[in-house]
Amino acid sequence: MHAGKILAIVLILCAIVAGAGMYYLQVFHYYEEAPMQDSVRLTGSDGTPIDLPVRDFRAIDAESSPIRFRACFRTDASLDTLDAEIYPRAIPRRGPFWFDCFDADAVGAAIAEGSARVFTGQRNLEFGIDRVVAITNSGRGYIWHEVNECGDRAYDGTPLGEDCPPRD
Repeated sequence: MHAGKILAIVLILCAIVAGAGMYYLQVFHYYEEAPMQDSVRLTGSDGTPIDLPVRDFRAIDAESSPIRFRACFRTDASLDTLDAEIYPRAIPRRGPFWFDCFDADAVGAAIAEGSARVFTGQRNLEFGIDRVVAITNSGRGYIWHEVNECGDRAYDGTPLGEDCPPRD
């Protein structure tokens, strides 16, 4: 074999190994199971916290990014009786395929058709990141993190303005 062919094969093998490693790190390595909870925090319409009792709670999180948190749960609370702040612009983010209780497409469809409502869990859980909670008519619940307006501005370089909290 010529040296050029050997070099090409080595480069291709290195690219395959590096690609497989990056895929593993992004989809599996950084995630870990989050602790079980028996309640989920919502922000009431008056700004006070509401602890919503839940069961069958499952969650994953990763320290590598503030928007990797995903959770699923069940609740007996009726959507009509929840006096919680509606979150205006929630878009469920896809999680890793192996966390099968969280189907972002199905949650998004339920929100769009009105069979689920999205509430504010906690604003500025960390600077620029809000925790949102979607609950369906059937009592299934989902939690994920959204980049809020201050986060959008901070990450794209726009001046933050007076309405954003101080950054730690």
